[in-house]
Amino acid sequence: MKIVNIFQIIKGITLIALFTTGFNLFQIDAIAQEKTKEVPTRDQIEAKYKWNLQDIYKSVNDWEKDFQIVKNSAQKYKQFENTLGNSAQQLLNCLKFDDETEIKLGKLYLYASLSKDLDLGNPENQGRFDRIMSLASQIQAASSFIKPEILAIPEEKLWKFVDELNGLKVYKHLLDDMLRTKAHTLSPNEEELLALAGPVTNVSYSTFGMFNNADIQFPTVQDEKGNPIKISHARYGAAMYSTDRDFRKRVYKGYYKPFMEYKNTLVSLFNGNLKGNLFYAKARKYKSNLEAALTPNNIPVKVYYNLIESVDKNLEPLHRWAKIKKKLLKYKELHPYDTYVTLFPSVKKVYTYEQGKELVLKALKPLGEDYLKNLQTAFNNRWIDVFETKGKRSGAYSSGTTFGVHPYVLLNWDDELDAVFTLAHEMGHNMHSYYTEQNQPFPYANYSIFVAEVASTMNEALLLDYLIDHAENKLEKLALIEKNLTNITTTFYRQTRFAEFELLVNEKTEKGEPLTPDKLSEIYKEMYQKYWGPEMVVDTEESYTWARIPHFYYDFYVYQYATSFAASQALSEKVKKEGQPAIAKYLNFLKSGSSKYPIDVLKEAGVDMTSPEPVIAVVKKMNRLLDQMEELLK
Repeated sequence: MKIVNIFQIIKGITLIALFTTGFNLFQIDAIAQEKTKEVPTRDQIEAKYKWNLQDIYKSVNDWEKDFQIVKNSAQKYKQFENTLGNSAQQLLNCLKFDDETEIKLGKLYLYASLSKDLDLGNPENQGRFDRIMSLASQIQAASSFIKPEILAIPEEKLWKFVDELNGLKVYKHLLDDMLRTKAHTLSPNEEELLALAGPVTNVSYSTFGMFNNADIQFPTVQDEKGNPIKISHARYGAAMYSTDRDFRKRVYKGYYKPFMEYKNTLVSLFNGNLKGNLFYAKARKYKSNLEAALTPNNIPVKVYYNLIESVDKNLEPLHRWAKIKKKLLKYKELHPYDTYVTLFPSVKKVYTYEQGKELVLKALKPLGEDYLKNLQTAFNNRWIDVFETKGKRSGAYSSGTTFGVHPYVLLNWDDELDAVFTLAHEMGHNMHSYYTEQNQPFPYANYSIFVAEVASTMNEALLLDYLIDHAENKLEKLALIEKNLTNITTTFYRQTRFAEFELLVNEKTEKGEPLTPDKLSEIYKEMYQKYWGPEMVVDTEESYTWARIPHFYYDFYVYQYATSFAASQALSEKVKKEGQPAIAKYLNFLKSGSSKYPIDVLKEAGVDMTSPEPVIAVVKKMNRLLDQMEELLK
């Protein structure tokens, strides 16, 4: 039954990859600045720094055998159609068969995806990936009858089935969850049609991706030394941290140029995505796109509204930060291209990967011995592909939970402090997936995207606190406080601003109001000004941000960065203050998977995201950091 969400899962992995530690959500490439030195080949890297994919399949032949088994399974689903209400045993047989198919499909996808990312130019790896995506679509269509057939069974009869067979009891929460959304589940034929519509409604997203990653042409500008440099996503992300303001401005204006030139094409894709979401929301009888996006994970819509309303009432710390930054930079005007440049450029340290590992282990000591033991297991058994190599995918990600196989982490280590934070971040995802897979049966061996960034940003918070506590001098402490402030600005305030913008444009689409390039730019510019306050001068280019953010194609996704960040800050404080009781609750959170609703899993860990308290706690933390900075600067 989980297979119907495989494309959402794959999108989720992509989004986690897009989440860049220290940098902003510019693009996946922004995490790895382009190097002038020769990039090594795979055979030049020691084995201990490379993935051991034999933990998934010993050979490609073994992968092919499982591929054939799953391919044959697509036809075998027919034996269960129109029979699930006949008996408890038949229902159990179908669910077990579906589980077995999905477990193999998950392993097939993991192996094909990781192999592809190690050498993007390898046609055999790409071919396997394309084949598994096609097969996943076939299985999705073949199994689409399961949910509507189960929902057609009278509830009293269904629960008698569960009481009758012990094997069905493991599915109780899954069946409860299914019944909860019964009103939004269609007939088998209609569900199959919606599944078949997926590739069509996905065109806006895939076309934007092709334009943004392949076809877009950026201009050439002069770098800090007067040499010509062609702008790219990676160079834009790096340039925004440059201490040369004129260079930042040149890159900033050049970067937005193609998005402004192709605004009519991009607004068509943008609106196409919104209307595709509206199609599914109406087809499933939801009141709004927001309800349709949040209901599957049982997230109350008040969580979304609570985040936006609470942040809107507490923008003062961000306004204060803008004022401090403008003053310390000694600028007459503060512009969007000034928001990421460091105030303390002289503070710079380098870290080898081995030093980064040791630092992460020390920083995460508050999480207890069991957590550190499992972290060491990952470090020592080739779960991490560490260094950049020719053809390897850029950026960083954790592969997520695959039943029966440990999770993997992709890095492109570059000896910067941000690489250490990326390691801590991705190992948070990695441990979350590992604890889940080790402690849950297959139906619950995954976790909601709503909590996906809690464990990762929890690790970042502990690492940052550790570094601040162990800073060698005042200047280093100031630089680390600034990094903390930047994290809050980008992960909390910026993502909430995106979420508020996304809510507004969806509401206008639902009312049938036209969204032209000028209208979208006007809305975004006003919102940007509101968040940054009177110190900010909003350039015309910034108003076209709607045209370049991939996350706007993921249907109410970005708010979860902000809620996860707020939850992780609260949990990190609890762990440090309360010790073992809080550690036990946190580890239970990591182990819970989807055995309970995500909002309840967080509540049991000690954070209630339906209340404004976690949001207010982040606001208070930012004010404390600003107080510290001002005191140190005296």
